[in-house]
Amino acid sequence: MSPSDRSGVPRDWGRAVLTLGLAATLGSPWPSPALAAAGDFPITEQQRATATQVAQAGVALSDLAANAPESHTVQRGDTLWDISKLFLKSPWRWPQLWGMNLDQIRNPHLIYPGQVLVLVKEGGRARLVLGQDSSPVPGNTVKLSPRARAELLPNGAIAAIPLHLIGPFLNEAVVFDTDALALAPRIVATQENRVIVSRGETAYVRGDLAGARDFRLFREPKPLLDPETREVLGFEATYVGTAEFVREGGVVAAAEGKEAAVVPATFTISSTRLEAGVGDRLSPVPPSELAAYAPHPPSGSVEGRIISVYGEAVRAGQNQIVALNRGARDGMERGHVLALWRAGRVAIDSTDDKRTVMRLPDERHGLLFVFRVFERVSYALIISVQEPVGVGDRFTQP
Repeated sequence: MSPSDRSGVPRDWGRAVLTLGLAATLGSPWPSPALAAAGDFPITEQQRATATQVAQAGVALSDLAANAPESHTVQRGDTLWDISKLFLKSPWRWPQLWGMNLDQIRNPHLIYPGQVLVLVKEGGRARLVLGQDSSPVPGNTVKLSPRARAELLPNGAIAAIPLHLIGPFLNEAVVFDTDALALAPRIVATQENRVIVSRGETAYVRGDLAGARDFRLFREPKPLLDPETREVLGFEATYVGTAEFVREGGVVAAAEGKEAAVVPATFTISSTRLEAGVGDRLSPVPPSELAAYAPHPPSGSVEGRIISVYGEAVRAGQNQIVALNRGARDGMERGHVLALWRAGRVAIDSTDDKRTVMRLPDERHGLLFVFRVFERVSYALIISVQEPVGVGDRFTQP
C-alpha cells in the first residue's frame, strides 16, 4: 500500500562550514537532533578526491560569480543555496568548494548564523576562509533579500532551501506503484450524515487498517503517463488531508431473525487540504523524512520529460513542484540538480529565397532540484526558470 520511495536519507553534514559553496551543499533541511550529532554524512571518494585536489590550489577566478563579495556574514534566514550563488556560478558544485578550505572545514555541510565567510584571491585562484564573528555586522556584508526566508535547523544551522517550499510535499506528493488505493481503507459515512467533513469532525472507515493509527487521505488517483512512450509510470492521488484513529470497528451480533451489522472504525479528521468525504481513501502516514539534501549533478547523462505539474495548474514557475519521468530505476537521486530546456521554436529563413523552414536550437532556461524519488517517478522543485514550464518539457544533467 505504501509508495516505494527509494530516496536515501543521508546523515548530518556536520558543523562549522563553508568553503565557497559548501554552502551550496544544500546541507540538511530537516535533520533530527540525532542526525545532527552523528557527523557521519557520507562523502563519496570521488567528492573527497575532488576536494583534495582543489584544496591544493583553490578555485579558478573564472568559477566565481561576477559580483562575488569579499565577505559575507551568515544571517538568520539565509539559505545554503543562496549563499553559494553569491560566490559561485554553479552553486551545486559543492565538492570543489569544500576543497577551497579543506583544513578549516572538516565536515562541510552546515553553516551557522554569525559565521563570517571571507573570500581570499591569490595568484589567479580563490578560496574561502572562516573569519571571526563580528558585531555589529561589517559594512561589506552582503544581505540576501528580497526572497523567501528560511528557518534554523534544530541544531542552530541554517537550512539548505526555505523549508516551506518542499516540506508539505514530503507527505502530499505521493506516487503509488500500482492503483493500490482502490483496495485501501475508505470513508464510508460521516458525522451526522454530512456530505463533507472538516478538521475536528468525525468520519467512519471500513477496510484493513493493518495496525496503523495515523493516515493520509487521498482522492481520485490518476495515472502518470510517460510523454514519450505513453507508459503508465505510477498513480498520483489528490491529497485531501490527515485522519487519526479513534475507535475500532467490529460486528454487532445479529438479533433473532436479523443479519449481523458491520460497525465501521471511527476517525477524527485532523487536517485538511480539501474537505473530506465518503469514498476518500486512507494511506498510513510514513515515517518522518528528516532528510539531508546534498546538491549534485547526475554522475552520467540524463534526459527526460516533465510528466505533470503538481496541483491544478497547467504551467509551473519558480518554487513550484513538477513530476519527472525518471526515478530510482533510472539512477535518479535525491539532491540531483537538473537543467530545464525550452524547445526551439520553428522559424522561417527570410534571407533565403526558398524561405527554408528552420527549427531553432533548444535553450537552457532553468534548474530543477530533485527532492523525492520513487521507483519510476521523481518530484522536483523548480529552483529558477525564465519561462513557465509544462508537461513534455525536457530536462538533462546541468
